[in-house]
Order: sequence, then structure tokens, then C-alpha cells
Amino acid sequence: MNRLTISTMVLMLLTIAPAPADDVVEAGRALVKMYCTDCHATEMTGDSPLAIAPRFRDLHLRYNVEHLAEALVEGIVTAHPEMPQFEFDPDQAAAIIAYLKTLEPGQGGGRAVDTDQQKH
Repeated sequence: MNRLTISTMVLMLLTIAPAPADDVVEAGRALVKMYCTDCHATEMTGDSPLAIAPRFRDLHLRYNVEHLAEALVEGIVTAHPEMPQFEFDPDQAAAIIAYLKTLEPGQGGGRAVDTDQQKH
């Protein structure tokens, strides 16, 4: 095969196969949707259904989200009784962290930026 054919094949494979990081982010989004959306706003827009539940797009203002991995694995416990305790395995925690990072400004989380986010 000539170089052009090999290069074309490599380019086709790269555009067809999703990047592993995208798979991790999507897994995190699915976990968040399954376990968190009843109380938290988990996308770039909207308010949390439960007023005291922080919007996930604002978590980076409170925490370095990378440091939440241990709490996700050991079980997040909060001071309010409405928050159930969840425990995730390390791969699930990494996926949730990867998703949360897409919600930070400049990370291109694929959603419109909520210009109203600082009002609440």
C-alpha cells in the first residue's frame, strides 16, 4: 500500500471510532443522569430541582472536582438528610469526574453556557 492509502485508512479509523475519553465522559453523564438529576442540575443550564442541591456546573467553584473521586468511592455524606449516600467503584468515580470537568468553563461540555448561573 502506498502512504496515501495508509494515511487515509488511519484518518478514517480515527474519525469513526470514538475517543476513549469521550466514552468515559458519556459513562459519567449516564451515571449522573441515573443517580443525581432528581435533585441536582447536571447540565449547563437549568436549576436544581432541590433548591439546596448545588448545580453540577458550579461544583468547580466550591471544590477541585478531581478531589471528589475519593468521596465518590467511599460514599458522599452531607449535612442534610435529603442527600442519599452513594458509593461508586473507582472507574465510575473517574467517569463522573471526567463528566464534571466538561461542565467547567472553557471545557466545551457541549451545552450552551448558562449566563444566569451566578444569580443563584
